[in-house]
Amino acid sequence: MQIKVWDLPTRIFHWLLFATVSASLLTGLEGGNWMDWHGRLGLLVLGLLVFRLVWGVLGSTYARFAEFAPTPSRIVAYLRGRWHGLGHNPLGALSVFALLALMLWQAGSGLFSNDDIAFDGPLYDLVSKSTSHWLTSLHRQGLWLIVGLVTLHVLAALFYTFVRGNNLIKPMITGYKESTDPDARAARGASLWALLFAVAIASGAVWIAAGGLLSPAPAPPTTLPAW
Repeated sequence: MQIKVWDLPTRIFHWLLFATVSASLLTGLEGGNWMDWHGRLGLLVLGLLVFRLVWGVLGSTYARFAEFAPTPSRIVAYLRGRWHGLGHNPLGALSVFALLALMLWQAGSGLFSNDDIAFDGPLYDLVSKSTSHWLTSLHRQGLWLIVGLVTLHVLAALFYTFVRGNNLIKPMITGYKESTDPDARAARGASLWALLFAVAIASGAVWIAAGGLLSPAPAPPTTLPAW
């Protein structure tokens, strides 16, 4: 039977994050004039991540972190073939939490970074130049960690779909998953007010990250003609 697993906001978040991170990686590698777009995409990634953190508390059943947190008992049960569930399995949950943590770091460090040419992160002025260079170096190294984790995540989804016969891709598109468990429960919760609250918190985080709380830069002094 078909069971509702993933709500629409979770599915939109998933695919939008994938597209935004991919574009962010490409613009970062290209550099040059693409850095302004890289910065904008980084802010969007941050907003999406903040939304997901809030949605992990207020979202529908299987979107909530408490539902799929990879506790030791759940991991042991999964490895012994005794775990049953519709959302993320415990190993998949480890991947999800690792990706969220790494992407939060990547987006956060980018706010203080610079390219030594024409691009400075929106919060660059809040740290010293040496600190900015240090964060920039870590930000560049983090790129390859994200590529590795995303690749592993995609390969795992393909493996479960085409080798294990457990399609993980289709439910993230349609929201529904096949289940033979008569006790399986469909996703519930996630009111409109919860969605609006999550969007508001994410929007506020992006505004702050973009320098919304910083004082505007002083206008350059004007010089009067000497006559």
